[in-house]
Amino acid sequence: MSINDLPVLSALRTKMQWHQERQRVLSENVSNSDTPKFRPRDLVEPKLDKSGAVTGSMGPLALTRTSGSHMTPSGAVSVFDQNKNAGFETRPAGNAVNLEEEMMKAASNQMDYAAATSLYSKSLHLLKTAIGKA
Repeated sequence: MSINDLPVLSALRTKMQWHQERQRVLSENVSNSDTPKFRPRDLVEPKLDKSGAVTGSMGPLALTRTSGSHMTPSGAVSVFDQNKNAGFETRPAGNAVNLEEEMMKAASNQMDYAAATSLYSKSLHLLKTAIGKA
């Protein structure tokens, strides 16, 4: 069994990749804060099973809606979660990005990513210690 097959490390890697992608989406929201009719997006957090694999329709071969006019497959969850409060602070140009909220999400995402990387590195250190290589 290789280190890559350990469920804990696999789950942490998946979580770190999700946080990286979420940071990209949040930065797109901030960069489009003046774009007319732009709606902020966010990612749905993946659900992991005990083995660290992604469960549900968010696996590696999940269907993706590339247009709002496409139908969502039955039982599938969209990867993107449109902001439910988007209509609350919509500007006259139709833009619904709240910069303060987006920056709070980005800071929270950064802290969660740092926690996941810390757990990952400490887990690797524990494994090296157990093997006798540290």
